[in-house]
Amino acid sequence: MAGKVALITGAARGMGRSHAVRLAEEGADIVAVDVCSDLETAPYPGAGSEDLAKTAQLVEQLGRRVIARQADTRNLKQLQTVVDEAIAELGHIDVVCANAGISSYGFAWELTEEAWQEVIDVNLTGSWKTVKAVIPHMIERNVGGSIVFISSVQGLIGVPTMAHYTASKHGMVGLMRALAAELAQYNIRVNSVNPGNVGTPMVDNAPMRKMFLPGVSDPTSEDADNVMKQMSALPTGWIDPREISDAVLYLASHEARNITGITLPVDAGMMFPSKMR
Repeated sequence: MAGKVALITGAARGMGRSHAVRLAEEGADIVAVDVCSDLETAPYPGAGSEDLAKTAQLVEQLGRRVIARQADTRNLKQLQTVVDEAIAELGHIDVVCANAGISSYGFAWELTEEAWQEVIDVNLTGSWKTVKAVIPHMIERNVGGSIVFISSVQGLIGVPTMAHYTASKHGMVGLMRALAAELAQYNIRVNSVNPGNVGTPMVDNAPMRKMFLPGVSDPTSEDADNVMKQMSALPTGWIDPREISDAVLYLASHEARNITGITLPVDAGMMFPSKMR
């Protein structure tokens, strides 16, 4: 990744921060973007500006350049401003990691319109706007590039009580495949990573743990970890965000130069229909 510049959304904490640090470790400069605010229908607090500053600090400690900016992926104008600034300061953008996302839960027929729309807007439309802001630059630069969508195993299978999230992540996979076909002529590769249960604030929070363990009054991360192990084929509970970042690094790198249009599950075998326990 030496000499490359990677733009990562949702970079203030969790997987986004992990992606930024992992790519910086391998020599990439980073454009870190995050809305840095709570989302109205998400049942957990969002990242703050101090979280984004911490991501920038971690990248700088690795000797890499970083531009950290607050921007909402639902706002194309804000994204375009960040992209223009990054190109002016860093010269180019080689990698886009559309990572920003939120979740909430409820049976499909019980979800509010606001909860449905916010998840679709952030996860799917926000990902489209992210790549829309960068693709013209990549095409004009004419040296190829890599786009990595962070979807989910729920972009490949159906999961109850999260229909809006499942629909948004399936949509990301469809967007990825269409873009892979459209951008291959420019040597721009487009793929998705589809994580299982990753230990980040989006999943490892009190309301979500309660969903996994409805009979426990105040379930802990350790309690949820034991449930996760039963959901996976491998004896794995919470997946470390860095393991997802390793997959992002691979797809972003020259080693994956002939890989495009794929979904790469990092799920400990969660999608296996049968598991031996």
